[in-house]
Amino acid sequence: MPSRRTLAVTLAVIPLLALAGCGSGDGTADSGQAGETATPTASRFTIVTGAYPVEWLAQRIGGDHVNVVNLTKPGAEPHDLELSPQDVATVADADLVIYEQGLQPALDDAVTSEQGGPQGAKVLEIGKSADLTAPQGTSIGAGHSADDGHDHSADDGHGADDGHDHGDLDPHFWLDPIRYESVARAIYNQLGNLDQVNKQTFATNLSELSRELTTLDGDFSAGLRQCQNTSIVTAHAAFGYLAGRYGLTQVAITGLAPEGEPDPARIAEVTDYVRAHNVTTIYTEPLINPAVAKTVAQETGAATAVLDPIESLTDSSAGQDYLQIMRANLETLQKGQGCS
Repeated sequence: MPSRRTLAVTLAVIPLLALAGCGSGDGTADSGQAGETATPTASRFTIVTGAYPVEWLAQRIGGDHVNVVNLTKPGAEPHDLELSPQDVATVADADLVIYEQGLQPALDDAVTSEQGGPQGAKVLEIGKSADLTAPQGTSIGAGHSADDGHDHSADDGHGADDGHDHGDLDPHFWLDPIRYESVARAIYNQLGNLDQVNKQTFATNLSELSRELTTLDGDFSAGLRQCQNTSIVTAHAAFGYLAGRYGLTQVAITGLAPEGEPDPARIAEVTDYVRAHNVTTIYTEPLINPAVAKTVAQETGAATAVLDPIESLTDSSAGQDYLQIMRANLETLQKGQGCS
């Protein structure tokens, strides 16, 4: 019969053994440390993004295994993002930050100070995967006409006061489904590194997403193949990748910065272009004051229609996701450009 001392030691050890067994199913305890491989019992890890298109990709690929935080609230302009101390803390505490360098300076600064910069272990910078280029479109100023035989593929039709150089890269990659899919693959690779256990789930989600984006690309190609007019006059230079992919020419009233104010000379140039090229529709945007675009329309007799750059969800897109908004954009372009 065991002594009282032996019995007491035995009873004390039993709870410790029970606690030791409360790790993951493979015998590894869940450390909960950011950037370490997740286990079957690990909780969802947190991904921080700065814009809706990136948030949507991360959520579609990560599914139930991730908690995605978008720092830009619905209806807000992502270019103008400012971070509160709480937002900066969220960036610091994230298991992964996915961002596009140059799109949101405030987020760039937070990544550098809180996550160790673009090469940090918990950071995915997606600009390279998106294959960003200089803004695409037609320059109609500086003594050139649209039909002068010069290659204007790197020009975006900036107004004089938009504060951006022509050397800036166009950040709106998500309006080209092919570039968007490339970024989705980069996100998948990063999530797979973070969570080996659920990598197959991420692969399945990516496969479905890739199929949907391929179908979307095919629908745009077919829907915009035969249009009466291939010049799209837009409020700002957000649609260069879309135009370049599907055989259209973007003429932007302002440049990459949506808040840019075109000078009277620029407005006159665009007005002359609209008349000379029989443009029948001027495209406004949900987050931009349509006054200037409507002025051009009134001067030329053109109609206006809303083309959404999908920089943020808005009241008009409530309840819709990226795919639905893109298909609405396709219908808008087909009508505005006279496509059959």
